[in-house]
Amino acid sequence: MIRRRAFLASAMLPLLPRSAAAATTIRFVTDWKAQAEHGGFYQALADGLYAKRGLDVKIIQGGPDVNVPQLLAGGAADFGMGSNSFICLNMVRTGVPLRAVMAIFQKDPQVLISHPRRDINSLADMRGKPILISAATMSAFWPWLRAKFGFSDTQIRKYTYNLAPFITDPNAIQEGYLTSEPFTVQQQAHFTPKIFLLSDYGYPGYANMVLVPQKWIDTNRKAVQLFVDATRDGWLMYLENPAKGNALIKRDNPDITDAILNQAWDKMKRYELLISGDGRAFGLGSMTDGQWKLFYDTMASEGLYPKGLDYKKAYDLSFGRATLQKYQ
Repeated sequence: MIRRRAFLASAMLPLLPRSAAAATTIRFVTDWKAQAEHGGFYQALADGLYAKRGLDVKIIQGGPDVNVPQLLAGGAADFGMGSNSFICLNMVRTGVPLRAVMAIFQKDPQVLISHPRRDINSLADMRGKPILISAATMSAFWPWLRAKFGFSDTQIRKYTYNLAPFITDPNAIQEGYLTSEPFTVQQQAHFTPKIFLLSDYGYPGYANMVLVPQKWIDTNRKAVQLFVDATRDGWLMYLENPAKGNALIKRDNPDITDAILNQAWDKMKRYELLISGDGRAFGLGSMTDGQWKLFYDTMASEGLYPKGLDYKKAYDLSFGRATLQKYQ
């Protein structure tokens, strides 16, 4: 009788839910410490959207010393966040087999900001005026500003991520991130800077992308698709009500405040970082060959990438093109 019971118990094991035993672990590393710009990932985690699809997702915070492509290439993380389109093309140039499978931000949040002055009302008005930019920017969006608006390298002043020079000089202009520097200026200097979002002037880059090693795409395409689907739903939910996502963000990053989270959430919606362009046409997170070609052609024409680079290896469109469910 004992043996019979043991046999029956073992025979019933396959009837147990398979998802609990077969959950696929995905270590997802972000590009910075937990913040609103990561909100949809945390929302998907908080609402169990990954778990419902059989994924055990662990979000790993990035930071100033975290190199996302390096971690993915070395196997220290499975998926990761790509901050901008340059990262994806740089990987192609160096032969690293990683691809962007979705772009959360249809607009790159890079901005130029100025004091509330009457003579600056567009990017074109900044031509010939001193601008504080970082060393990295000189080989990123600065060549685009030169080509499109006639900016000159003689305008460059060094930006060291210290806001004091900008705040104390009413004639200063500097680079920034839509959801960061403008708010910090308001808090520290008690004035609202003018914000010029580069993408609103034609800057063609995507941002906040999900990067996946080619090996995952080749060997576990289903898991990649499930991660993309859950992430898309998580962002749609975060845009409507960020409470659950923000709770997990504050757990991982206790230094962040509700004020910082709220203003970033507001700007992401108000400036349509997610639901615009390809995101409005094909669904949140979508990308197109046309937009990637535009980015590559623009930057190659300025000498940032070699002619003939197989830029299509930077991305994989087969996981996107979902129909926008809600949140028009």
